[in-house]
Amino acid sequence: MIGFHASHEQIDPRALLAAVKHAEEVGFTAAMCSDHISPWSVRQGQSGFAWSWLGAALEATNLPFGVVNAPGQRYHPAVIAQAIGTLGQMYPGRFWAALGSGENANEHITGERWPRKDLRNARLEESVTVMRALLAGEEVSLDHHIRIDRARVWSRPEAPPLLVAAAVSAETAGWAAAWADGLITVAQPPEQLRRVLAAYEDAGGTGRKALQVHLSWAATDEEALAIAHDQWRTGAFNPPVLWDIDTPESFDEITKHVTAEDLRSSVLINSDLGWHADRLAELAALGFEDIYLHHVGKKQQRFLDAFGERVLPQLGRLNGEAAA
Repeated sequence: MIGFHASHEQIDPRALLAAVKHAEEVGFTAAMCSDHISPWSVRQGQSGFAWSWLGAALEATNLPFGVVNAPGQRYHPAVIAQAIGTLGQMYPGRFWAALGSGENANEHITGERWPRKDLRNARLEESVTVMRALLAGEEVSLDHHIRIDRARVWSRPEAPPLLVAAAVSAETAGWAAAWADGLITVAQPPEQLRRVLAAYEDAGGTGRKALQVHLSWAATDEEALAIAHDQWRTGAFNPPVLWDIDTPESFDEITKHVTAEDLRSSVLINSDLGWHADRLAELAALGFEDIYLHHVGKKQQRFLDAFGERVLPQLGRLNGEAAA
């Protein structure tokens, strides 16, 4: 399944809704979106509220949708459980949430201390337990990493939406296998992706495995490289840097010396549509059932038209040949 990733950090909500509708028209069969309160760079310049946008996007299309969310600090898990329950009840079987431990850039706005990684993981696991109980109709009270007083979600779907683990490292993937309904990670070198998948599966992880791929395509290689460098140069950094920096201005400062060539390990950059199709097929062959494409430029229509006409059919043919 090839999906479209809707980047709230880069595109205003109205234009992003038009883009996801167009993605369905050209052949994408799923979608997902980010959930930020600020962009990664001042140059990106947007950050719409994902949850109100998701209601519009689910109504405007027939696509299944997911969102990457971090319960526990900026969002209380009871509030997110209610949001998930409402979308799941309105659009049965079409909504899932990928849950992670978050980034300081989003969470610092509460004024609370940004916890170290082991505490964030403990808070996330507790949040997941709370959300599952609420989505099952239970009343929950708790005083631990999360504080809750007699919370209950009244409007719920018959079957609770999937709660998927968002994991970048093999260590996190293995840890999350105990509670996740599936796995989503981001494109990395193949050997690292194999380790992530193996860690999740060896720890008993089940469900579909999805991959988010950042890419830049344009009429020329030079233009594709310039788009990636302007919009996605934070891709040159790995965790924990991305977890701990707190403002778009700080990200812009630390990426001043990132060159365009530095991005090739984290963003697929090429003007050749066949090249992109081949790279995506190679990634799928590692063991991912779902791939979500994120064109890192702000202008989406040309990318959607080109990939809908040339790349999606090629991936479909390769999938059919593999099945045969």
